[in-house]
Amino acid sequence: MSAKKGLLAKIQAYSIPLIAGVLVALWMANAFPELYSTLVTSELISAKILGHSVSLEFLVNDLFMVLFFGIAAKEITDALLPGGSLNPPSQAVNPLLGTLGGVIGPIGVFFLLTNWIYGGAHDYAAVANGWGVPTATDIALAWLLARMVFGSKHPAVNFLLLLAVADDAIGLGIIAVAYPDPAHPVAPVMLLFTVGGMLVALLLRRFSVQSWVPYVLIGGGLSWFGLITAHLHPALALVFIVPFLPARRVQMGLVTEEQDVAATAAMHHNSSPLEAFEHFFKTFVDWGLFLFAFANAGVAFANMGGLTWIILLSLVVGKTLGIALMSWMGHKAGFSLPTGMDVRALVLAGLIAGLGLTVALFVSGVAYQQEGLMGQAKMGALFSAVVFLIAPLLGKLLRIEKVEE
Repeated sequence: MSAKKGLLAKIQAYSIPLIAGVLVALWMANAFPELYSTLVTSELISAKILGHSVSLEFLVNDLFMVLFFGIAAKEITDALLPGGSLNPPSQAVNPLLGTLGGVIGPIGVFFLLTNWIYGGAHDYAAVANGWGVPTATDIALAWLLARMVFGSKHPAVNFLLLLAVADDAIGLGIIAVAYPDPAHPVAPVMLLFTVGGMLVALLLRRFSVQSWVPYVLIGGGLSWFGLITAHLHPALALVFIVPFLPARRVQMGLVTEEQDVAATAAMHHNSSPLEAFEHFFKTFVDWGLFLFAFANAGVAFANMGGLTWIILLSLVVGKTLGIALMSWMGHKAGFSLPTGMDVRALVLAGLIAGLGLTVALFVSGVAYQQEGLMGQAKMGALFSAVVFLIAPLLGKLLRIEKVEE
């Protein structure tokens, strides 16, 4: 490998574009707020897509992030295959229980602190409306930090990845129910298109279609259309499709099929559709995360208040305790942690999930209409980046060994 390629590989491995995007967004949002707002929210073309203005924000959050979540779904699918850290699929139960803890824990801490600080105050109801903010996990940054702390092959990485995807799915549901847009009420019937996309993917798999393209374009397109017309965030569109892509191993998560000898032999000589999909988009997604961070992390440094610390503690403490406690209880009940994970790794994974940042910033914007409270909440979400400092230290204190191979 040439020195240039080696440098580019390291930049991708350490998600330098993502980190750079966060820093540039913070700088521009505070040094040139009007320019930053214009760059992110201004229409790039006059035409609209299903009623949505085509801005950088739309292109990143509603289109590009579909691919990011698709890559995440590929990693989870791999982990569910024989030999993976979440196989047999029953091992996926524990991280899903952790997901519930990662929602219930922050909400509990949020209301405990809100009642303590704002109980009896005239603005209590307005503050309490933000209970959904600390349920968010920034999957992109959490995935990066998990690989840094645990190593890329540690089972805790896929544990956290499945937890974060499920957490974001719940978070999108919370936004739809708790913070609906009066102008665009949720239309559940349109989700039939998402179901249709899954059926198309299943049929393609049944007919042993060995290219990822029709799965993503047809199945993924229907899934995306269903979510966006249901007025739900379409970023998770490929999460419903990617598990159907054929892999080298026959059994895939919840989908099992018998493949003929010719198809199996072909997949041994070439990349499987699942692997080819990741290979085709991985570099584009890694570098594109700069734009994701740039479009979402730009928060102006506002006056801090009680809500700032409520959001921060709900994310960091609530997530850590909720995930660790619920997963530990699941483990004791017979839903074991993935092989290679112990309580130390579980606690550290819970802490990393407390990295809310960009997703929590987004929820803050829909939960609070008052500029003062919104600013305080966004500062709390921004301060959750402290997990980047705490997690490596806790990893050393707990003597977590990295697993790279």
